[in-house]
Amino acid sequence: MPKGDRDLVNNRRLWTLVNSAFSDEDAARAWAVDDLTWGLFHVPERDVRVLGDVAGLDVLELGCGTAYLSAWLARRGARCVGVDLTRAQLRTAARCQHRFGTVFPLIEADAQNVPLQSAAFDLVVSEYGASVWCDPELWVAEAARLLRPGGRLVFLTNSVLVTLCVPEMEGFASDRLVRPQRALNRVRWAGGGTEFHPGHGEWIRVLSRNGFVVEALHELYAPDGSTTPDYYAIATAGWASRWPVEDLWVARLTRYGEEQQPEDGQRGDHHAADVTPRRLP
Repeated sequence: MPKGDRDLVNNRRLWTLVNSAFSDEDAARAWAVDDLTWGLFHVPERDVRVLGDVAGLDVLELGCGTAYLSAWLARRGARCVGVDLTRAQLRTAARCQHRFGTVFPLIEADAQNVPLQSAAFDLVVSEYGASVWCDPELWVAEAARLLRPGGRLVFLTNSVLVTLCVPEMEGFASDRLVRPQRALNRVRWAGGGTEFHPGHGEWIRVLSRNGFVVEALHELYAPDGSTTPDYYAIATAGWASRWPVEDLWVARLTRYGEEQQPEDGQRGDHHAADVTPRRLP
């Protein structure tokens, strides 16, 4: 089996387990939140202001999980589509749609190969989804294909520093470097799953190659009074108050990238609302 296919299988298996252990139960809390926050320590969107006014925008979430971010955007007038590889996560999202009355299409698919028309979206978002669990060379190119020219890409991932400081066998980040930075492009965890954590220079290269210009990089710290997360053992509140725990990127598609030159007829008008939701058994 090719390396990429093994990563997909392993990541789907891992997130099926995570859904059973945590995210299925936590989804209702996340869907009920009125004020959007980012990351492990709930940095308020009002402090970073990366999304802006989303009313009337076609929005695609790559690696949506239980789709609470898409739900927040939909309640503010966006036309959202959620894509995720893990059926268990999408089942949870569909249940929350029924409970909260916010309904939008959910598609079971690999974020590196999305079965949707080119140039269909104004905004692509990924919060610990494709941004962590997919090969940047592939998913960023796919985001560029799916965005209209001038569209934005907003994604959240672990900071380079926290990944350098997390032990090989998992656990909370320490105050020293425990792994080489050149090994971060593909990080395989002992408990299963493969993550991708390129350095800032590599992120800029990949984004630029695909026609993006970086507009902002917010390095997120734990706000005062934060507590250490109960489930995800990445960094304590004390660690994250001293060093950046997450990177929140904002980029704009200003031109077609090297791999994204359109063929005639590929990039026509299309609205996310035209996508038919997939029925999950």
